Amino acid sequence: MSASYSAPHDLVIVSAAGTGRETVDVLRAVNKRKDRPWNLLGVLDDGATQLQRDRLEAQGTAFLGAVDAWLDARTAPSSYVVAIAHTGVRRLLAAKFDAAGHSPATLVHPDVPVGSSASIGAGAIVYPGAQISTNVQLGRHAILNAAVYVAHDVTVGDFVSVNPRGQLSGEVTIEDDVLIGAAAIVLQGLRVGRGTTIGASALVTKNVPPNVVVKGIPGGW
Repeated sequence: MSASYSAPHDLVIVSAAGTGRETVDVLRAVNKRKDRPWNLLGVLDDGATQLQRDRLEAQGTAFLGAVDAWLDARTAPSSYVVAIAHTGVRRLLAAKFDAAGHSPATLVHPDVPVGSSASIGAGAIVYPGAQISTNVQLGRHAILNAAVYVAHDVTVGDFVSVNPRGQLSGEVTIEDDVLIGAAAIVLQGLRVGRGTTIGASALVTKNVPPNVVVKGIPGGW
């Protein structure tokens, strides 16, 4: 008995900015090693500039227009990822796609090492150079950018963004909707409260409450 054929599943990426094109590259890398590759329909963005459209065209990626217009016109269910660092915007857009019957995809660059007992939520994007250690729980629609290191037993909430070279030490808990800037470090065993922003290159040495902005070494707010 021959195996049945499964057609590639349609997928859209939200963001015509650099993160969107970087996500296209992640998807293409995934497709090279995937038995059932994604069928990338293209990129959506409400505010795409002409330069961004030109760069998408040079990459060979279709620009599909604004989000609401596409959702209104699309009748078949698709998968999607929102490649926007701003956590609140990402949450709002994901809710729109979910309400319209579309499903979040999970894109992890195939060269990223993922430790034992780790889990990665739907809608998450993990870029090349990142490392995920053992027993890491990565939430829905979380983004780990290039060269991010997530140590053992870390919990990363939903809609968290960790910018390039961010480091989360062992046993850290990052609550939902946190933005961690480039090259920022959160030390062992600490908790960062929901909605907080950790500035670029900040060093977090103590627990952080919700909805604050942390800057400096050591980080303060």
